[in-house]
Amino acid sequence: MATIHSERAVSTQQTVYFILASVGFCHLLNDSMQSLLPATYPLFKTLLHLSFSQIGLIALTYQLTASLFQPVVGFYTDRRPKPFSLPIGISFTLVGLLLLSLASNFHMMLLSTGIVGMGSSIFHPESSRLARLASGGQYGLAQSIFQVGGNVGSAAGPLLIAFIVLSRGQPSIAWFSILALAAIIVLLPVSLWYKGHLTSKAKTGAARPAVSPVSPRKVHISIAILVALLFSKYFYLSSINNYLIFYLMSKFHVSVRLAQIHLFIFLASVAVGTFVGGPVGDRIGRKYVIWVSILGVLPFTLLLPHANLFWTTILTIVIGLVLASAFAAIVVYAQELLPGKIGMISGLFFGLAFGIAGLGAALFGRLADATSIDFVYRMCAYLPAIGLLTAFLPNLQESRRRLKA
Repeated sequence: MATIHSERAVSTQQTVYFILASVGFCHLLNDSMQSLLPATYPLFKTLLHLSFSQIGLIALTYQLTASLFQPVVGFYTDRRPKPFSLPIGISFTLVGLLLLSLASNFHMMLLSTGIVGMGSSIFHPESSRLARLASGGQYGLAQSIFQVGGNVGSAAGPLLIAFIVLSRGQPSIAWFSILALAAIIVLLPVSLWYKGHLTSKAKTGAARPAVSPVSPRKVHISIAILVALLFSKYFYLSSINNYLIFYLMSKFHVSVRLAQIHLFIFLASVAVGTFVGGPVGDRIGRKYVIWVSILGVLPFTLLLPHANLFWTTILTIVIGLVLASAFAAIVVYAQELLPGKIGMISGLFFGLAFGIAGLGAALFGRLADATSIDFVYRMCAYLPAIGLLTAFLPNLQESRRRLKA
């Protein structure tokens, strides 16, 4: 069994940028493949005569399989790290995409999206831990490099659909299995590095596990607050990721292709915001980044339902930039609350992000069927107000100083 080493032991290492870049690149490939799913919803809605409720269930199936297993995988690999689980996870995504390219009914879509979700559950916890191991103590930067790869990949999905799948049809989805093969090739040497790292640590012996800087009661309260903040962030993002295309087509009568481009612009702004959030959190403190990111986006979400097409584009860019900066800060903050449980925390928060987004997609789909897409955007504009809970998070830097004193 691999031992758990202290944060101090990890922080004394050099930052291994090759590993960070490789993991970030494979995260890009993985999430670009997975982002094909919401981008194909208009295609399959027409092709298979699906309702918004069925689209919501498809999204929920994917998000649940991509979320429920992540904490389990992380909990297991905290005790028994599996270096080659990364290419295995990508292999699940590859199989799911091939099935999606052949899906001829609603149930086959559920199966294929569920397999893609399983790939995500296997890939994310261990790759997030690997990014932290290669960070050299720059935890926010490492998490941002890892996460921004996923955001860039997510942003690429709508463009790939707009310019390839919409013009060439459902079978062209199978072409994206090439991305999976490329990711597997890149991840093999990364997995070998990870295996060598674990072997080296095992030979040097176990270091004393790091201790949380706050009491167990504060840990539990803080984790609950972070979960509420994730709910606010990803419930709102779900309304844009899954339904912005329909919103723009319904309200402004734009084409599917133009709506896909608008979704790409929003997701690109999310990628930029994600990259900024981690390093800024390393410098000024993660609590302040969470404050600005969640609560600071509220005025813009309130304005969005009342804007014309031009200002809708501007507001979605601002919302993406500001709201996305929170995730790296939230994950690293949670990892610092429970040091030594990096995989479980990564799996929990990545899993919650997927699960909350899936729940939001299903609920918003039913709500849109019963009312309208415009009503959905008016209602969820108030979600960032949950960011007020950030006031109750402890300052971990001050807590560490008191422990050292």
